[in-house]
Amino acid sequence: MISSYGMRRLREGLFGAGLVLTAPLAFGADAVVGKAVFKTQCSLCHSAEAGDGGGAQGPSLALVAGRRAAADARFSYSAALRAANLTWDSATLERFLAAPTTVVPGSTMVVPVVNAGERANLVAYLQSAAVAGRPVQVAAQSAAPFPAAAPVAVPATITADQLPTDAPGKVHQVRVEDLPRPFATPAARNFPQVAPPPPVAERKLKVPAGFAVEVFAEGLTGPRKMIIAPNGDVFVATTQQGKIRVLRPTADGTKPAQNVFYVEGLAQPYGIAFYPARNPRWLYVAETNRVVRYAYKMGDLKPAGQPEVVVAQLSPVAGGHFSRDLVFSPDGSKFYVSVGSLGNIAEDLTRKTSAELAAWEAQKGLGAAWDKETNRAAVLVFDTAKPGSGRVFSNGIRNCVAMSVHPKAGDVWCVTNERDNLGDDLVPDYATRVKGGAFYGWPWYYLGDNEDPRQAGQRPDLKGKITVPDVLFTAHSAATSITFYDATRGSSVFPPEYQGDAFVALHGSWNRGIRTGHKIVRIRLKDGVPSNHYEDFLTGFIVTNNSAWARPGGVAVAADGSLLVSDDGNHFIWRISYKKP
Repeated sequence: MISSYGMRRLREGLFGAGLVLTAPLAFGADAVVGKAVFKTQCSLCHSAEAGDGGGAQGPSLALVAGRRAAADARFSYSAALRAANLTWDSATLERFLAAPTTVVPGSTMVVPVVNAGERANLVAYLQSAAVAGRPVQVAAQSAAPFPAAAPVAVPATITADQLPTDAPGKVHQVRVEDLPRPFATPAARNFPQVAPPPPVAERKLKVPAGFAVEVFAEGLTGPRKMIIAPNGDVFVATTQQGKIRVLRPTADGTKPAQNVFYVEGLAQPYGIAFYPARNPRWLYVAETNRVVRYAYKMGDLKPAGQPEVVVAQLSPVAGGHFSRDLVFSPDGSKFYVSVGSLGNIAEDLTRKTSAELAAWEAQKGLGAAWDKETNRAAVLVFDTAKPGSGRVFSNGIRNCVAMSVHPKAGDVWCVTNERDNLGDDLVPDYATRVKGGAFYGWPWYYLGDNEDPRQAGQRPDLKGKITVPDVLFTAHSAATSITFYDATRGSSVFPPEYQGDAFVALHGSWNRGIRTGHKIVRIRLKDGVPSNHYEDFLTGFIVTNNSAWARPGGVAVAADGSLLVSDDGNHFIWRISYKKP
């Protein structure tokens, strides 16, 4: 609890430069409890105190109280927040945290703090951290985390030869045996600032010979996951908006002839899938904590009625990684939903005895996390006819952002964003076939028996039981989508050697000193089995070490055989086509 003296000092604005509080703290608000709220709901993206282990996908909130919105010059804020003209006094913080996308439509902060008491405590913590300039002590729930330095800012000006030499066809191979030790380099704070797109004539995008890349659609708001209806309509989840669009291509496939909202008012929709696949009667949508479906017939541009709730709750705790992808098994009897972790490394898990661990894993599967990570960092599986509560299919996948099913082999694939703050080259993101009952390491291990030093000694019983993923990407590439090329006809169909290969969108992340990602890569497969490397396919978006003019988010194979790429940085959908020489 903040003392009466501290409360008076807060109101008088005597600490911190320019701090003005236009409303008093809520009666009984507790900064100590607020720090715990911050740790569970905010620290995946933000830090608030030096060395608190918070993430940096978002700006530091250390001095947010009294600060103008969008004031940190090192961070690439959304245009909506820059234009909002807000000052983060207590009343504005309370209002924004309650409904961020209502207060600032278009904000990239999309997760509200629903509970009023938690909001009040969180605001008290943010104010105390900014004003007092000293840590707020919270009793530890488990052993102290491994000490690690706070991420350090990275300058934009580096020599040209330090920038990635990405080019179509360049092969990248990341091997477990070549990984550095944890903390071999400092944890970087290198925000991916989005630069304006250059004029068309100056866009130096590169694709392999015979291919061309052009704009398919623009002016969208945060397009992410895309799927193609059997009639060729392109369904796009605009997650930040809570909407799904339908783009109906022109006869030549180069532009949308129609561009309408299919449905609005959803809670962070991401995964979308048709069922049955060939003549669908339903469109399934994975929101951040449930699955719904809409009655559908071919060519619909609006739902036929109200949504039907299929799965009422995916996890008992909201927040953290919010994207939920959804795919059906080849025979349609099952569907899979990916659920990312709440935090970076789950350092606050309570301790369990050997007997308790055995009982928990008998219920939830090998390596299942618990407490606020229950049913998270996992892929869940449901029976299509009787979904019920489903069960855990596999564990230890920190953030399976997107899934796909191989069209011939039938394997379920994940592309996964791994953990932060272990150094530039740890931990590699990956694409992998997801095996039922498997454990992929998070939070205690990574890529086999490599123990995370921040979880040292916590789960020796899991050593030797970790499944190593198939294809590793350069760490902090931020893989966000995967699709398999299966088009065999159309005006833009790719050469036969692309059949069955995977295309992956690398969004670009923040925790690496030298920028990587911001491109589309190809994984070659033979009979559904991947090679152990990947190669560049679409490159040219990176401008400087901390800026790029696109953040590829989704990939999908269009009806004419072209490859569509969504970009939630400058809100494009790109189209990659092929013409025979």
